[in-house]
Amino acid sequence: MSGLKLFNTGGGVTEVTPRLAAVEADVQDLVEAHMETMLGVRFLASEYVIDCVGGGRIDSLGLDENNAPTVIEYKRGTDAGVIHQGLYYMAWMMDHKDAFRNLVRDRLGVTAASKVLWSGPRLICIAGDFTRYDAHAVREHRRSIDLLRYRLFGSDLLGLETVASVSGGMQAAGRARRQAVARAAADVQGASMVELASAVDEALLGLGDGVNRVERKQYRAYQRLRNFACLCPPQRSKLLVYLKVDPTDVDLVPGFTRDVSGLGHHGTGDLEVQLRTPKDVERAQDLFRASYAAA
Repeated sequence: MSGLKLFNTGGGVTEVTPRLAAVEADVQDLVEAHMETMLGVRFLASEYVIDCVGGGRIDSLGLDENNAPTVIEYKRGTDAGVIHQGLYYMAWMMDHKDAFRNLVRDRLGVTAASKVLWSGPRLICIAGDFTRYDAHAVREHRRSIDLLRYRLFGSDLLGLETVASVSGGMQAAGRARRQAVARAAADVQGASMVELASAVDEALLGLGDGVNRVERKQYRAYQRLRNFACLCPPQRSKLLVYLKVDPTDVDLVPGFTRDVSGLGHHGTGDLEVQLRTPKDVERAQDLFRASYAAA
């Protein structure tokens, strides 16, 4: 991986040399077997044959944790065509929603099929490397695209590095929805809730590069490759943020943090953070950073 050196410190210090897979299928098989852990995407199908004039096989199809339909393409090394190939398959998917919906229904059930986020399809490209032109190209598209560089270390370590991540055309829709949420909050709760929501938004976006927002009716997700925070619309006197932090690792404070593992709620994450004032946002910064680091 770019600039990363890995050392084995057991019985001395030896460098573990990074390498590419022998064949593309080695990477695909490994990711598909652990897709939800690695990418936050539920696996649907492998080598999915599409029925169109040009034909083709989609390497992997999945549904991410925000229910966005996801195409995943793999390349062993560097391949200038991987992005265009993925976009071709994504276009097919968006033109054949019934086929994708039926696949989700068969694999994940009727409820999951009814919640597919058609406004936010994703393309994830996993390759040995990308060119600087690839990273520039994804920023010119109006789609959500993630470029991931992989490396294998030794016999049992896989590294994934985000080269580029964009949320594409969803940002415009996201701005409109955020403005609507802000207006509703201003009408019902007053300017203080609007300001608090803006402070949370700024804090979460400021955690690092490559943070994308995904707007759903019930929540706004902040993600790197996977969600690390979900912000719900303002309640009467507080905001609720759900984080990917293990509640057992946190000293829970009544009225501020709560273990919601096993409890139904909008968004993803087992730690609920309740925010009522700007000071609460400051108190939550370490929790925000911990969740971001874990994503």
